[in-house]
Amino acid sequence: MQNRTYDKERVSFTLARLKKGGENFEVVISDVDKALAFRSGKEFNINELVQSQTVFENANKGLKASEDKVKSVLGESPVLKIIKDGELHLTADQRKKLMETRRNRIIEYIQQNSVDPKSSLPHPRQRIELAMDQVKVNVDISENIDSQIQKIIKSIRTIIPLSFDKIKMKITIPAKFAGSTYSALKNRYSSAIKKEDWQNDGGIYIELEVVGGAKSDIYSLINKLTNGEAEINE
Repeated sequence: MQNRTYDKERVSFTLARLKKGGENFEVVISDVDKALAFRSGKEFNINELVQSQTVFENANKGLKASEDKVKSVLGESPVLKIIKDGELHLTADQRKKLMETRRNRIIEYIQQNSVDPKSSLPHPRQRIELAMDQVKVNVDISENIDSQIQKIIKSIRTIIPLSFDKIKMKITIPAKFAGSTYSALKNRYSSAIKKEDWQNDGGIYIELEVVGGAKSDIYSLINKLTNGEAEINE
């Protein structure tokens, strides 16, 4: 006999559904973004992904799947298998929101990590958006975002030139600004710092290796923190 764990009223769930062995298995997703990231290879605690570890035959009707069927068809870790191998059934609003969020992330990545090789400056956001529209980019929330970014870059390069080459910046910061400026750079560009050398007078020399799109931001940050007294060379 199947147990009902929810009322039969219409409740809107985000479900992961897997059909296998002639059976239907469903789990109720609690965090769609994390579920998508999990499907792309990121690891999470199972309780971060689902409302409960109950496996349903039909979640909207509150019908639990037979434990024997779950075990025989799915084996170990059935909930994770359903999320990983099944289909995510999103509401229209969820799908729209996720697509907008992903599109923004893709545009921001391209703008922050590339430059126009002719001007050595990042392309304006609107130019990237227009190029994506021109090549009819279809943002797919089920696809790994890293691989999707690379496909989109390849497509829009037929419209706008893009360079992802890194540049080396050599920065000398006077002693009176050294501590605060170093902390700011360490906080925002830790992985880009290739060399740091504290001087006898309390100043610091730093070498950064960054993508071209970050150059203008670094100039602005350092000039603001040092009142324009830092020396920056490329």
